[in-house]
Amino acid sequence: MDQQNDRETEVEQPDWLKNYTPAPGPLRGNPNWHKGMRSPNPSGKPADFGVARTKITKLLLENAGGILERQIEKALEGDSAAAQLILSRVIAPLKSDSGRVKFDFDASLPISAQVEKVLEAVATGKVSPEVAQQIVSAIGTLSSVRATEELEQRIVQLEAKAVN
Repeated sequence: MDQQNDRETEVEQPDWLKNYTPAPGPLRGNPNWHKGMRSPNPSGKPADFGVARTKITKLLLENAGGILERQIEKALEGDSAAAQLILSRVIAPLKSDSGRVKFDFDASLPISAQVEKVLEAVATGKVSPEVAQQIVSAIGTLSSVRATEELEQRIVQLEAKAVN
């Protein structure tokens, strides 16, 4: 039963790794260190190790209210850096929104005609150049998907002819 469990948990290695043995080389740590050697730090880690960070964190937490009040006072006095800091913590940054656009578009048209429709929408002011760039990029993606589908259909037809 134990052998079966060992086989179930054993990691199967790929063929190219089965005969691999790592080259001997330096191991991690001090090469002069050996088991049973006297410790270079017999007293161990100091008792106050990491205490400074803990003290600072505790001090900041105890005074967080006062710090916040002072920053708000400075912001109200006109300190733009303080105002920016406070507002960035309270209000999420605005994301650009191009809004919805409507114009005549036919996805069944050839790709060049679709791009012409987008350029026409830009020329008439229905679509901003930035939005038009995004639409043309989407049309390019549609074009590559169509090309892949057409190639797939051609391959299927060629394979069907080869079988017959």
